[in-house]
Amino acid sequence: MQVSEILAPGSVKVLPKASSKKRLFCDLADVSRERLAIDYATAFSALQDREALGTTAVGRGVALPHARIGGLDRVHGVFVRLEVPLDFDATDRKPVDLIFALFAPDGAGVAHLKALALVSRTLRDPGLCAKLRANSDPSLLYTLLTEGTASEAA
Repeated sequence: MQVSEILAPGSVKVLPKASSKKRLFCDLADVSRERLAIDYATAFSALQDREALGTTAVGRGVALPHARIGGLDRVHGVFVRLEVPLDFDATDRKPVDLIFALFAPDGAGVAHLKALALVSRTLRDPGLCAKLRANSDPSLLYTLLTEGTASEAA
């Protein structure tokens, strides 16, 4: 599996800020509606419900919110870089500015886990995260995220 299989070029956004997790989930739901034809209310509530189970912030300014949504044909991603980091209740207490949301079909157990593992490995690279934080062009962010990210396990 590669990041380019789950992330479309138009699903990468740079936002000035989000005032709260709820506002960020509104923004993610809006992008998923525009780019992936996922119902806004469904995407928003699925992200909220998952986050209620525990934070999806993984540390070092990165969050991986994810949700299962009926009717999808495969796992889809949305990437957002915030210009002003947001408190996300991360265990390392660092605010989040790199958010890669995943939307998976209801029955996509293994595919969902592989996508989460791939995105986690990709955003664990400090050099890549520094490049993502230094750029505001969505097409360049997409290129940075998708070049050379094939998973050996997939």
